Amino acid sequence: MADTHAFPLADRAGRTTRTLGSRQLAAMLPDPAGARPAYRHLAQAISALILDGRIALHVRLPAERELATALSTSRTTVTAVYDLLRESGYAHSRQGSGTWTALPEGRTPSSITRLLAPQDTAIDLAKAAPGLPEQTLVDALAQVAPRLAEHAHTPGYHPYGLPELRAAVAERFTRRGLPTVPEQILVTSGAQHALTLVLGLLCGPGDRVVVENPSYPNALEAMRRARLRTVSVPVTDTGWDVEIIESALRQAVPRLAYLIPDFHNPTGCLMPGEERARVLRAARRAGTWLVVDETLAELALDVPAPAPFASHAAPGTTGQVITIGSMSKTHWGGLRIGWLRAPARLVTELAGQRVATDMGGSVLDQLLALALLARAGDLLPSRLEQLRRQRAALAAALAEHIPQWTWRLPPGGLSLWVDLGEPVASALSERALGNGVRIESGAHFATDPGIFEQRLRIPYTTPPDTLREAVHRMAATLAGGLPPSSAARRPHWVV
Repeated sequence: MADTHAFPLADRAGRTTRTLGSRQLAAMLPDPAGARPAYRHLAQAISALILDGRIALHVRLPAERELATALSTSRTTVTAVYDLLRESGYAHSRQGSGTWTALPEGRTPSSITRLLAPQDTAIDLAKAAPGLPEQTLVDALAQVAPRLAEHAHTPGYHPYGLPELRAAVAERFTRRGLPTVPEQILVTSGAQHALTLVLGLLCGPGDRVVVENPSYPNALEAMRRARLRTVSVPVTDTGWDVEIIESALRQAVPRLAYLIPDFHNPTGCLMPGEERARVLRAARRAGTWLVVDETLAELALDVPAPAPFASHAAPGTTGQVITIGSMSKTHWGGLRIGWLRAPARLVTELAGQRVATDMGGSVLDQLLALALLARAGDLLPSRLEQLRRQRAALAAALAEHIPQWTWRLPPGGLSLWVDLGEPVASALSERALGNGVRIESGAHFATDPGIFEQRLRIPYTTPPDTLREAVHRMAATLAGGLPPSSAARRPHWVV
């Protein structure tokens, strides 16, 4: 295990900066001998990585001589690469301080474009997020309208969240087996907002954070932006190796560990209860905060919904567990309603942290969330049955049209983690867009460069006919032939 992201440095003004290692960058780039002219090929690859977020903005690129050595190419080639990056706006230089990544005028990072609706007739498989039935939303709006009018005569600021929504979320935790009071709940603008608040309060630049590999890309991006040093632990098709997690907690003594134990995104794995208890004990010994993402916990398709992770701790030992969740996967991402459960004192500190950004969430959204949560017993079973049908349709279409691909059917969650058998995921996703399917390479979910190019995450959140058509288009893309990715031509960077 090792730290895989750039370590924060201090510039002459004392500000925290970042630099990208030459071997780290080389591991993400294609073989310079694979195309001509090599410098243009490399510059295009670096530009794509910057837009994709795998190379962060405002990061110092390696010195030309160091990168040339790591790529086994000439310094002249690397000089031409950097010149082209500067000309196209993807980099800028200051004398004596190196070359830094930048975003060109008019270009949009992939973290934004993948959230936008696809252009033309493209089928969007980049987002694992279901929609909300129209009538359900209409009924909820009619129900909350009088209550919203009651709030119109108040300032409308609720930094902790609406008291009645905090109470409803607390009651849900209690019903699932983890006694909770409203003072332990902070309502946020989605689970991502909750994670960002936690990172901002509990971590500082250079702190070590344990993360699963693969993991949720937006969480990884939040950690990069917080300038944290990630220590990755693997999640395979069969789940977690708890001995590796225990070793990482013991040896790295991280400030925080971020886990998705419930129908893990993207693998779909479910962590057994006895493993949860072991992780809780190891984190307590290391003094590490556990941030447990339970966004997918209620999407149990073949097994009972799991109890909250913190409920597996010994009595009186749940003080350093933060549980985050949201309604984005069970209901609709457009609500932007999430929450976290933590010790009451920490909730107060986090509420102070959030005032500096938004002072509190939308009253309308919170009232809608309250109405929808009250109907969860009626709404969720139909949602789960719909997901089962869509999962079956996707699996059947893959088996029929692309039988060489393999996967394990997850017991819950929203997607399949498919093994393509060869590292062509990035090439496939690029070519598939031309055939009307937008999908993310498995590399997008990696904490380390140069891995998961043989994987695709394929969500089953669209109707069966749409999924079958998407698979048909991907099969047609494969029939046209794909070049192997850089991962197949270059040795992996392993540290």
